[in-house]
Amino acid sequence: MQSLDTSPLEQPRVFGQRARRNLIIYAEDPMTATMILTNARILTMDPARPRASAIALAGDRILALGSRAPIEAMAGPGTEVIDCKGATLMPGFVESHLHLVLGGAELAHLQIGGLHGHEALAKAFRDFAAKHPDRPLLMAQGGSYSMLDHEMSRHDLDAIIADRPIAITAYDHHTVWANTAALKAAGILNGADMPRGHEVVMGADGLATGELREFEAFAPVIALGGEARLNLGIATGGEPSPWPTDAEQAIDRAKVANGLAHCARHGITSMVNMDGNRYTLELLRGLQREGGLTARVKVPFHFKPHMDLSELERASEMTRDYDDEWVCAGFVKMFMDGVVDSRTAFMLNDYPGHPGHRSEPLFPGPRFNEVATEIDRRGLQIAVHAIGDGAVRTTIDGYEAAQKANGVRDSRHRIEHIEMIDPADIPRLGALGITASVQPVHAPGAMDFDLLPTIETIGLARLKDSYLCRTLAEGGAPIAFASDWPVTDVSVLRGIKGALTRPTYDGAEDQRLSLMETLYAYTAGGAWAAHWDRLTGTLRPGMAADIVVLSGDIENTAPEAIDAMEVALTIAGGRVTYRA
Repeated sequence: MQSLDTSPLEQPRVFGQRARRNLIIYAEDPMTATMILTNARILTMDPARPRASAIALAGDRILALGSRAPIEAMAGPGTEVIDCKGATLMPGFVESHLHLVLGGAELAHLQIGGLHGHEALAKAFRDFAAKHPDRPLLMAQGGSYSMLDHEMSRHDLDAIIADRPIAITAYDHHTVWANTAALKAAGILNGADMPRGHEVVMGADGLATGELREFEAFAPVIALGGEARLNLGIATGGEPSPWPTDAEQAIDRAKVANGLAHCARHGITSMVNMDGNRYTLELLRGLQREGGLTARVKVPFHFKPHMDLSELERASEMTRDYDDEWVCAGFVKMFMDGVVDSRTAFMLNDYPGHPGHRSEPLFPGPRFNEVATEIDRRGLQIAVHAIGDGAVRTTIDGYEAAQKANGVRDSRHRIEHIEMIDPADIPRLGALGITASVQPVHAPGAMDFDLLPTIETIGLARLKDSYLCRTLAEGGAPIAFASDWPVTDVSVLRGIKGALTRPTYDGAEDQRLSLMETLYAYTAGGAWAAHWDRLTGTLRPGMAADIVVLSGDIENTAPEAIDAMEVALTIAGGRVTYRA
């Protein structure tokens, strides 16, 4: 094996991680590469060998990295040689938190992100309706809580289209607004009993206002569009009944394939799906059999508040049945609270201007401790959606209880989002080995989310404790970055720009990480958080051939211009999944 080019590279700081075994594999006998990428600025994300200028692949694994001459000498008659023309080459991006199935389906919906005002909304809906005269539900995605100059109701949507069901999903996917026709068709115009934390908001007239809070409240509306099967994993944690026919599965696989193709276009080779069930795994396994699976996907069992602990046997069964390099389970997803803008995030203190209102956890502390301990006992990873500082503390307490009951193990339990955290809880993350799975682009003003009304809902006094990245990292928490697509754009390059250019709020500290720290969080950090660090996330011989090549040199691109770059090539398991 030829020596690597080890020119200096700013080293990413790796917070809160235990030392990993050296798993670099060297070929003892000379081998012919199936593909060589040369003339590249390679960022390996491996602190032991941070740079190279060429890489050789043998099938689905990395054969060698080094300088150009020795790597190019590995070419044979059948080797594909790609000149990267000095562009950045790095590990394929690990999307640590997204909703693949939802995102794939929503690509066919009306996209209204950034639209404001009745006239703009009406034109978008009416144009979309004209193009789709036969759709049973006209669904829009990306709605803002401040789209109108008042709280939206069914009457606002009736004024746009009254004779067909229409609905808008908020950008955070925790609220849907529906018109009267949609509410009638869904059978919820007169209200409906909902589990705790889910609400069909009722008006003074005794009828639904059109605002539907959380997944089970708006599930009947989503079902009108024929996508109920795809929402079960996040809405109820259940399985479709009756089991979908072959034809129905083919329709659903096509939507998932669209989502995968969209992600491949953005350099993503591995992803942690944050909603799902056995049906999701079966759709992915079907794509795998057909040769259409273009990324590694991890899928959770979704544990809901109404479930008995015995339901966790389903999670264990999924883990046993799906456990290969491409489709796997192995973790349990839970929701501890809602979101800030609808004031359903669970807070330690009252919301400003709303005395006595803090929301409440979906799992009270003692119940969560019990559930977390049982999941951990089964050897499964836990990922909890926790946005408010009260939800974050309850989750940390539960992980601590599980560790005390079961002993310390390499669990890598996660908290998703952590949009607010009490300062006293920050060092507890690192001490307990809890991964901070955060989305820097969720910070208001960082990418697509407006400053208002979010920062007013939080309150100026608490902005210093909100949307933290650097502070969490310096406190010892392992960091993994993601988009939460389709909540935000899945583009990693836009995400990198957002992470590097996000605003610093009044009274708060600068929460930006460096470029290399940011890239690490989108690659090696994400792989570690998913227990994939022996497979992907770094470029080393013997590791999976998961690679992204950019359109230029990201290190010599101004942060403000990174979103103008493109992905030139995506390779997952040695296979080209996207080529510009």
